[in-house]
Amino acid sequence: MTVVHHSAPGRVNLIGEHTDYNLGFALPIALPARTAVTFEPSDSAELTVHSDRADGPARFRVDTTPGAVTGWAAYVAGIVWALRHAGHDVPGGTLTISGGVEMGAGLASSAALECAVLGALLRAAGLHLDPIEQARIAHRAENEYVGAPTGLMDQLAILFAEPLRAQLIDFCHLTLRPVAFDPDARGVALLLINSHATHRHAGGEYAARRASCEQAAAALGADSLRDVQDRGVAALADAADPDTVRRARHVITENQRVLDTVEALEAADFAAVGRLFTASHASMRDDFEITTEHIDLIADAAIDAGALGARMTGGGFGGCVIALVTADMKAAVEAAVRQRVGDAGYRRPTIIHIRAGHGPGDQAAP
Repeated sequence: MTVVHHSAPGRVNLIGEHTDYNLGFALPIALPARTAVTFEPSDSAELTVHSDRADGPARFRVDTTPGAVTGWAAYVAGIVWALRHAGHDVPGGTLTISGGVEMGAGLASSAALECAVLGALLRAAGLHLDPIEQARIAHRAENEYVGAPTGLMDQLAILFAEPLRAQLIDFCHLTLRPVAFDPDARGVALLLINSHATHRHAGGEYAARRASCEQAAAALGADSLRDVQDRGVAALADAADPDTVRRARHVITENQRVLDTVEALEAADFAAVGRLFTASHASMRDDFEITTEHIDLIADAAIDAGALGARMTGGGFGGCVIALVTADMKAAVEAAVRQRVGDAGYRRPTIIHIRAGHGPGDQAAP
């Protein structure tokens, strides 16, 4: 049997946080960093999985069921389970994973792993599924096998990614529209600032935010917060619970910021995009309460040093900040952020200049 190679990128969400499971909008790009999979199929009914980030291999049968595999290998087993649940045969064999998408940084390392494994298994089995169906399979693996109540953004962002393009995702209608994203051509850089404070959905915080959004929608007589989007924050006038108001206000205003960002990008107005980034961070900090003092410090330091705007990216409680800076201010902003964060007693962040990268394929991991 033929050995298969496949890889998938991580993602950075430019704007639109916690909007996916509320059927709203988001605007992600793919990272240059990729997770790569080599798959050697066999006639076995078992998969052996090696990872360069694990001490030893994981082994499980292709007829695995939720709960049978835990830890990092559950994401792989979940893909096998979800594929079989969708009616597709999955061969056994040996999977070897190597990756450049950092874990715990809020850069969708789990979805990159899922999409890389899924692509390798599909190619080995000679199956051709459209990207929407692939996203649903990977999402089901994460939700129902792994047990993480995430939305669909990460998988869609990865599977539809294009270089120098962001993807405007409408989760209500499940449509995607590419939006040109090439700030470098306008003398602007997108910086990814890794706090090295591990981004976690553990502790139930992500699930709690999702539940609060569902409660807010129910209080407003809606199936989802997208149903009241056209009414804006005025829809919240009759909501009595302050937490409900804050959570819903973030989602409604964040959806509008996504659409405003697309409009600003189409006009190549990166100063406006920066202001929208900063407003998004304030909403995540004050209304959705998913940032941390460490993350807030990084965003504030970037802005104080002259960035056009900055915001946390990802589900929250750690991870990364993105900042838009003009090329002439790039070095000064980087130095100021490192200095201020270090002076506050935190580990100095890693800062890289990123561009929108390629979607899945047979490209190797960096």
